[in-house]
Amino acid sequence: MLAAIRQTTRVCSRLASPHASSPAAAAAAAAALASSPVLGSGMSGLERQPAPTVAGIGGTTGRSRGADHPPPRPCSSSGESREGYQWGGVPYQRQPMPHHRKVIAGSNHHVSGASCSSLYQQSCRYFSSSSDQERIRAGNKLISDLPRCVKIVEVGPRDGLQNEKDTVPTPVKIELIRRLAASGLSVVEATSFVSPKWVPQLADAKDVMEAVRNTEGVRLPVLTPNIKGFEAAIAAGAKEIAVFASASEGFSKSNINCTIKESLARYNDVALAAKEREIPVRGYVSCVVGCPVDGPVPPSNVAYVAKELYDMGCYEVSLGDTIGVGTPGTVVPMLEAAMSVVPVEKLAVHFHDTYGQSLSNILISLQMGVSVVDSSVAGLGGCPYAKGASGNVATEDVVYMLNGLGIRTGVDLGKVMAAGEFICKHLGRQSGSKAATALSKVTAKASKL
Repeated sequence: MLAAIRQTTRVCSRLASPHASSPAAAAAAAAALASSPVLGSGMSGLERQPAPTVAGIGGTTGRSRGADHPPPRPCSSSGESREGYQWGGVPYQRQPMPHHRKVIAGSNHHVSGASCSSLYQQSCRYFSSSSDQERIRAGNKLISDLPRCVKIVEVGPRDGLQNEKDTVPTPVKIELIRRLAASGLSVVEATSFVSPKWVPQLADAKDVMEAVRNTEGVRLPVLTPNIKGFEAAIAAGAKEIAVFASASEGFSKSNINCTIKESLARYNDVALAAKEREIPVRGYVSCVVGCPVDGPVPPSNVAYVAKELYDMGCYEVSLGDTIGVGTPGTVVPMLEAAMSVVPVEKLAVHFHDTYGQSLSNILISLQMGVSVVDSSVAGLGGCPYAKGASGNVATEDVVYMLNGLGIRTGVDLGKVMAAGEFICKHLGRQSGSKAATALSKVTAKASKL
């Protein structure tokens, strides 16, 4: 045992401080690792969020849910409610950015780390040399104005696997969902109750839902495109659903074979049925920046669809860049339009990483006040009806960035990486997460020291 401790100390010492040669210095480095607030299970866990209530959905027509009835969203490790939590963000105001301003988190900051155990047992912890994210926040207005905590909605089991060429075995899907739930993710989109004719990869939705529906501490929404899908989902034990509409007429017709107006009428029927059974409904808007059929999408289209979904009772509306063409320059006006008709706390963002712009788009969204981000483990995903669309932004990359900004997520990065490694092994390919790939290399090198 003593030998193992000494070996671990030497590993931590070499990684955390290449100039530290004494046992005291090595112990100090290991202590800094253990108390790091930036990454891994050393963070305070974000309390799991209960499913939003639906008592306020709709009036007599089912279209009057407002901001007076927000779903409960605890945002602190101490269990404070959203009402009692003081958000770090401020209302967004568009202002010209100085041309020569530099964003510097602090002087002489560097990244160092160590792997003191198996990746499956604990996260590889990374930290700045100051180990003081609050001081970094206070010293930089752009960072201090970001939200203090962010809810991550994991969409890998549904949006990630629906685009796979080969069908993933049902037991593998079930295990993936359980691993993701165990990582601290409070919302994991489990599957989709769509016709197997159109999405054969999710033909086992009933079996998957029945197996995971009683998983504790996590919400498991499922996609339901119509009343038939809704009824099937409820029969399988679903306790929360999601509906989706496109901001592009061309994509709506090619994806669900109806116009935007027709799709919204269909979803209003689903929302009314959900209200009767007290089932929360989340809304998605696809093609919020660009469309593979129609090209650029006007922000006014996005605002119209987002407001319709919100008015029909969706407790949250996720804005999706389905083909990943967005940049901060196109995301800002889109969000401004949506925020003009839907409260920002009711909005989420959902970016595909086709052009490598997802993290920059997420960051600008956070600066504008958004605090809910969709992502997919290992960057899985795409869209069967959007040619050229690559996977979603990787959950590992999002968590790594948010940890570095001192933003709480309650997610254990090491466990998410393990879940990503698990599913990638079954898919026979490398992870699409840059953070997971880099951290795995660090872990491998550390184990050889």
